[in-house]
Amino acid sequence: MVKAGRKRGAPAEEEPNDGAVDYEKQRAERIKENKERLHKLGILELTKKLNPPSKKLTTPRISRRAVSIDDPPRRSFRLKDKPPVSYIERMIPKTDKVSKEDVEINIGEGENPEFYTEEHEKLLGDCQNAWTLYVDGYGEDGQRVYDPDNGKSCHQCRQKTLGQRTACSNCKLGQGQFCGDCLYMRYGENVIETNENTNWICPVCRGICNCSRCRREKGYAATGAIYRKVLRLGYKSVAHYLVKTRMVVTTNI
Repeated sequence: MVKAGRKRGAPAEEEPNDGAVDYEKQRAERIKENKERLHKLGILELTKKLNPPSKKLTTPRISRRAVSIDDPPRRSFRLKDKPPVSYIERMIPKTDKVSKEDVEINIGEGENPEFYTEEHEKLLGDCQNAWTLYVDGYGEDGQRVYDPDNGKSCHQCRQKTLGQRTACSNCKLGQGQFCGDCLYMRYGENVIETNENTNWICPVCRGICNCSRCRREKGYAATGAIYRKVLRLGYKSVAHYLVKTRMVVTTNI
């Protein structure tokens, strides 16, 4: 049977300990009596005089003589006869005299083997006049002018900048827009000449586009910035290098 007065399963309340309560009362009374006794004897005032509040220690300020620009420099006697060190960097002149054997082009392996035929070679572009790089669409400071409102996107570099763009007579879409620099470096064509040709077809429609997106769709690895390397090897553009070095000769039997 469960006794009335406490629910079953409820924790039992702790009963107060009368001995502990009496001890705390007695202790408080003794502390009070001791303080009153010390006050009557004047000991509390004496301890305050013996332990004054601590002051902040401040470091004395040392005045130093100002150094005049006419004073001789402080130098070690060991180094006084040596010429002063110059930290100005010397410009090393660039040279284009690089042998073909020293040029390495590493393009990763894609999902599909990359090869071209003679038909692809016939689709490679050309130009009568050389295109000047890093001028069209650039500001006076030599930087490209990015304009999200007035600029036109380039299919190759996918940058919306100012400057001339190509127009494809076949697709008549944004994929046929190439900026002058990309068209010249990647395909060896001049944007001014292509705009004068109403029948010009873009590299995408010709099937020789080497932008990273088109190559990925074909299962090829991206080429990276290899224009200057292929130029040293004697090729006029990246497209010419890819097609001519991965040519598969077909023979009719």
